[in-house]
Parts: sequence; C-alpha cells; structure tokens
Amino acid sequence: MRDSRPQSLDALFEDAASVGKTPLQAIQKHAIALLKLNRAVLSLLPAQLHPWCRVANYRKQILVLEAGNASWMTRLRYEIPVLLSTLRSEILPSLSSIDIKINPSLMVKCNNNAQGFTKSSSNASDNDNKKLPKRQLTHESAETLIMLAERSPEKLKKRLERLAALAGEGTSTAKKKR
Repeated sequence: MRDSRPQSLDALFEDAASVGKTPLQAIQKHAIALLKLNRAVLSLLPAQLHPWCRVANYRKQILVLEAGNASWMTRLRYEIPVLLSTLRSEILPSLSSIDIKINPSLMVKCNNNAQGFTKSSSNASDNDNKKLPKRQLTHESAETLIMLAERSPEKLKKRLERLAALAGEGTSTAKKKR
C-alpha cells in the first residue's frame, strides 16, 4: 500500500549523495521512462488510435494503458496480442500483461483538440456557440410543459415554466447564461 501521508519538503529535496536519489528524482525518472514507453507504444499502434490512448503507468510488470471511452478500449484490446509480443521482444522482456482503463478526460481533451479548442483562448467556446444551429421550442411543446408543470413539485414547476417561456425564441444549443 502506498504511503500517502504528508511529507516534509526537506525529505523531497535531500542531498542525493546521502540518500542515493531523492524522491523527486525517482518520480522524474519514472515520468521520463513512461514518456519514452508511450512513444514506443504509439509507434506500434494504428494511427487512428493515437489520439485516444496513452500509457498511464508501468508497475509490477503490468503496463497500464488509458483509452478515451469504451469503444476505443475495445479497439485497443484487438491490438493487445501484437503489442504484448512486440513489447516483450524489443523493449520490456519482463512485461507480464497489459491492462486498459477508461479515462474520460482523455476523450474530452481529444475532442477539444479535434474541434480546435485551446485552453489558452477563453473566447473559443463563445465563438463556436455562435456557429451552432439555433433551436426553437414549439408552442405545442410549451403547452405540454405548462400542463406538466401544473402537476409537478414547486422546484420543478418553476423550471418547466421557465423552459416553456422560451417557446418561439431562438435558443442556442449551449446553455444560456442566467
């Protein structure tokens, strides 16, 4: 089990000669090894998988890969036999298995990159909302919402009535600011 108790900063920056290597050096070395392993794994995978998967960790002879969602995980599973044999023969002879985990944040990051969003531009999502098609709530739908609101609890009633009030107005696909 991992020791997750707080540590003194002095322990992290101890003199390397007295300890052999500091914990920060060990973390840095492991991170560099994972980056190199990630490049090697991506070079062995088909190009369409590159944005949707990455190496998460290598610990106790188990390589942990991350996939953006279940469909990419399934696609990645088809590649495991070839990947396992190639990695064993060329890079990691001690590799015993490959585990795949789903990391939804990888999918979000890839979707944002694919659509041209960047974290540095705060106006990117605002500009893209202007390009999205407008939707309208029909008057029939508004009447249905009002009838439903009459039989709903107070909190839901207010929300349904507010939604029904949008009938005939053009609303964007993004959430409106309140």
